Amino acid sequence: MENQKTQSFTPSNQENGSRKKGTEYSKNLYEDARSCAVKILCRCERTDSYLEKLIDAELKNDTLNDFDKALLNEISHGVIRWMRRLDWFLNGFYRGNYEKCLPEVRNAMRVALYQILFLNKIPYSAAVNEAVEFIKRIHGEKHAGVVNGLLRTIIRTLENLVWPTREIDEVNYLGIIQSHPNWMVNRWIKRFGFDEAVKLCEENNKRPVMALRVNTIKISTSFFEEYLKTKNLYYKNGNYLDNFFTTKTMSKIYTDDYFKQGFFSIQDESAGLAAKLLSPEKDELIIDVCSAPGGKTSYISEMMNNQGQIIAVDKYLSRIEVMQKNFERLGVKNAKVIHDDISDPRTAELKDLLIGKADKVLVDAPCSGLGVLSKKPDIKWKREPDDIVQLQKLQIEILENALKYLKPEGKIIYSTCTTETEENMNVIENFLNAHPEFSIENAADFVPEKVVNKDGCIELFPHIHNTDGAFSARLTRRK
Repeated sequence: MENQKTQSFTPSNQENGSRKKGTEYSKNLYEDARSCAVKILCRCERTDSYLEKLIDAELKNDTLNDFDKALLNEISHGVIRWMRRLDWFLNGFYRGNYEKCLPEVRNAMRVALYQILFLNKIPYSAAVNEAVEFIKRIHGEKHAGVVNGLLRTIIRTLENLVWPTREIDEVNYLGIIQSHPNWMVNRWIKRFGFDEAVKLCEENNKRPVMALRVNTIKISTSFFEEYLKTKNLYYKNGNYLDNFFTTKTMSKIYTDDYFKQGFFSIQDESAGLAAKLLSPEKDELIIDVCSAPGGKTSYISEMMNNQGQIIAVDKYLSRIEVMQKNFERLGVKNAKVIHDDISDPRTAELKDLLIGKADKVLVDAPCSGLGVLSKKPDIKWKREPDDIVQLQKLQIEILENALKYLKPEGKIIYSTCTTETEENMNVIENFLNAHPEFSIENAADFVPEKVVNKDGCIELFPHIHNTDGAFSARLTRRK
């Protein structure tokens, strides 16, 4: 069991020195990191907006200094990551129906309690006072008093907090302790056993490392290593691919000169392994049917040394625009971007011209995203069990539609960023049953054997492989 204060966030001297109180405070309701975090959390609950986009919008706020932005990012991710554990305690101490308390009140208490339980360097008084003052401004003295009393009671009883017990209900126990929904931990306990399910949940709750891929079209990996050293960054080489690195943090990465010049990208090794499985040749025509934001496509282009041709297809215009900017930054020259839907094509290319022409087709299918919960913790609370069933239907449909673009001797690669069998191996089995002329080509011929499962597919789990959870299969027609 993880005790309180197991994670830390180190504030600058501004935490205690620059916060002005009382009449010196601005009257702006969302004037600081904590109140901005409350706003983000409320919007995340009320809408379909993803946490990352909400945070990115707030980070553009010029009124927040660098420390505030770092604290905002830490608190927003942390509360979402540990929300169920926080709610266990808040619900236990709240007088009345906790579920019906005002969203701003509930999230202000979550923000404060996260700091109390998880951030070593934040004084309890600062966490409580900021929450109380915010609620006082937005909902008045009565609600502020409730927040103040509840949080101070929790602080007084920190050493004697009552935790759930495994003996009564191990699914509910693990769900609360590791802050995952019961349906999710239940399926993992059944599949992996309790101890492995614990390890997977623990890995999901860790702050993610930043994974970087060197763009070897522009620079060498040794040149990039020297660059990381000059920035005094602790880094590690990738576990499976030579031009990948990980680092715990890299501040202001999007304004970094090397990033802007396209010398590197943010990309997990799991995505790189899927591109490696494709094994592109310089003279091939490759179609990526769900390509945005273009991470795998750009790596494929790099491996082709900007030769041959890649057709990058995506149905969402906003994602297409992001992909085009990424291609420009990275110097991708051999990719043609097409705004279209593989399931309902409108363009001449997908309706006619490309049918039967591709040497290889990459289907990076829409999925539940349960392999990337450390980076996108809000997925835990936005997904439902039925989503996996519906996504499987979509995945099968996309894979079937992609098939018609393949040459008779062509290869098709199916990949996801989920750990769930229904979206991975079951989709492949469905395809092979419908198309017995195809078989799985052993991934160990293209990538390290340690990431290949017994069926010859890439299968990655965060707690085992130190990557995102992911799956990739290479399918070929029998000769």
